[in-house]
Amino acid sequence: MASRSLIRNFCIIAHIDHGKSTLADRLLESAGAVSQRDMRDQVLDTMDLERERGITIKAQAVRLDYAASDGRSYVLNLIDTPGHVDFSYEVSRSLAACEGAVLLVDANQGVQAQTVANAYLAVEAGLEIIPVVNKIDLPSAEPERAAEELARVVGGDPADTIFISAKTGEGVDELTERIVEVIHPPSGEEDLPLSALIFDSYYDLYRGVVCYVRVMEGSIAAGERVVFMATGEKRDAAEIGVLTPGSVPVERLVAGEVGYLITGAKEIDRVRVGDTVTSAHRPAVVPLRGYTDPRPMVFAGIFPTDGDEYPRLREALEKLQLNDASLQIAPEFSQALGFGFRCGFLGLLHMEIVRERLEREYDLDLVTTSPSVAYRVTLPGDEPVEVRSPADFPAAGREMVVEEPWIKALVLVPPEHLGAVMEILTSRRGELGPLNYLGTERVELMCRLPLAEVVFDFYDQLKSKTRGFASLDYEPDGYQLSDLVKVDLLLNGSAVDAFSAVVHRPQAYAYGREMVTRLKDLIPRQLFDVPIQAAIGSRVISRETIRAKRKDVLAKCYGGDVTRKKKLLARQKEGKRRMKMVGSVEVPSEAFVAALRVRD
Repeated sequence: MASRSLIRNFCIIAHIDHGKSTLADRLLESAGAVSQRDMRDQVLDTMDLERERGITIKAQAVRLDYAASDGRSYVLNLIDTPGHVDFSYEVSRSLAACEGAVLLVDANQGVQAQTVANAYLAVEAGLEIIPVVNKIDLPSAEPERAAEELARVVGGDPADTIFISAKTGEGVDELTERIVEVIHPPSGEEDLPLSALIFDSYYDLYRGVVCYVRVMEGSIAAGERVVFMATGEKRDAAEIGVLTPGSVPVERLVAGEVGYLITGAKEIDRVRVGDTVTSAHRPAVVPLRGYTDPRPMVFAGIFPTDGDEYPRLREALEKLQLNDASLQIAPEFSQALGFGFRCGFLGLLHMEIVRERLEREYDLDLVTTSPSVAYRVTLPGDEPVEVRSPADFPAAGREMVVEEPWIKALVLVPPEHLGAVMEILTSRRGELGPLNYLGTERVELMCRLPLAEVVFDFYDQLKSKTRGFASLDYEPDGYQLSDLVKVDLLLNGSAVDAFSAVVHRPQAYAYGREMVTRLKDLIPRQLFDVPIQAAIGSRVISRETIRAKRKDVLAKCYGGDVTRKKKLLARQKEGKRRMKMVGSVEVPSEAFVAALRVRD
């Protein structure tokens, strides 16, 4: 148990791929937290998905013992955070458990969109910011330029910036000394009633719910009776400990420390991220502020390929929601896909990661519907209703007012690619805002555009047209009136709700044409002709026909009376007519997956 004056709680924040996890590796090495035998790149990225994609998805906490130059031994509680905009909620949660932040910038790329966004989050949280320029060992590095850009973002003098190479370890010792000097120790009194903030959690098959906590006031001892204030759940602290990065049990955690708490709770809904843990014998009067619930930006349906797997999918989503507080789920039924869940995500990458985690960690075979956003629909005489699924969107022809969500976006791009970015934004119904030149190498462009135009391939196009140099950050900016229609896909005259989509009216024909053409190639031929139609209400805007399998009924007729041939053909025609009336079109799950894949 360390003295509070020797504790430093900080996190590493930066744009994606600027070296956060590599810097965490060097800090672990310098503190001797990981042996040379166990050392590997990105030690704190423990998920297979993180290692395969080379990105951090979950914030990870670790405790380091550091012997400073003043002869004292400090406890450094480090949180490594994600850099992608879809996981900014992980960053905001991590900031609430810290007193300082290391703001990292690539010496080659300079300040990017998430650099600016994360810096603002840290300033709003009242954290001490240490500006750091990384990757100075690269031949193309321009550390002085990056330091000037960073100083314009956070204020201060470029001379205060620390230059490091997280790959080689150059400058890391100087950074660690700066962390000890600049970041102030945590506040809080040990003799006050216990108040501990749950900033993350996950489900362990053998130990139940494991909570990561930051003790704000008081202390917690192993075996003590504790209360989760939001739910009123009372449990014994079966085990408390610290992460070094392995789990190390301790007897007590005091104000200012970060660690984990295991109570043996198996009920997932009894523990929430942002809840306050207090003592049952001497409880706190007021809970900690916690976190603002994240607002999902993108919605999609997740269904099991086999309907019998629905209970397993529900259990898997509940466990995943414990580890990912930004995921929202609600039961949903589709006539085409059966029982499933309508899930809310912070973005397309978030949706993709959740689906892959469900398939890998819980061995599920899933169908994911096309992503959509939440529209606000007002019918005459009614209150506005939020519509999250195209299947719930009112039919065309009804008098209604439709509003769609807009976002405020920040794009950072080199000047030579500015024209391409403006072209993309205007083609997506964007409204261009002011320009701000961050030196000669970077332009900051503010704009507004509909969220629906971003959730498909906007980010890919932005990277493609700017050769990877542009970066994007965005935040919600309210609702705005729009001319939207619901496009239904009909197979053999019956609407398939999984293929329905809400699109901007001028884009309706192109979407309908694309979907009927795609489905014609994906759906196997039946024993009768199958019309595929795209329709707005009762008006068909596009059509394709899957021709029937045909048996040559005249093969056995070798000459003779022509009326015999006509009779056989007429009988075949009548059979196909009856089959079309009573037959159903079977759409294989592979066709759903391919047809609902994000458009090229």
